[in-house]
Amino acid sequence: MTSRISVSMFPAVTIRERLIRWRNTRSLAAVCALASSLVVAGCIETPVEVAVSEPDPELVFVRGYRSPSDECQLVGESAFTIDFLDDASDLVACPTGSSAMETLMAETDSRIVTQTNSFTFFSLPYR
Repeated sequence: MTSRISVSMFPAVTIRERLIRWRNTRSLAAVCALASSLVVAGCIETPVEVAVSEPDPELVFVRGYRSPSDECQLVGESAFTIDFLDDASDLVACPTGSSAMETLMAETDSRIVTQTNSFTFFSLPYR
């Protein structure tokens, strides 16, 4: 009887090693899928924020919206605000990024109408 010795260029791999490689391959595939989705998401155009170039337009502030000392102000009619005023809602301006703006958004069903360099304008419906 003759015995043969076979030599393989691939080393012997245990089942455990195969499972580890399979898991690593799946992890790599997941990372690649995530990276490609981020690249594709980066190609989607984000809406351009509406902003008025400097200086801020002249605004007519009527009073504080929620209280006399509120940073968010009820805005009256001016050349800038004429297109944003509505008979069924209040136009309110808050300093952009202020805590007053954040609380107004959290407390009301407000939608951003436009922005300038310093203010964010909200339309707050009466109903």
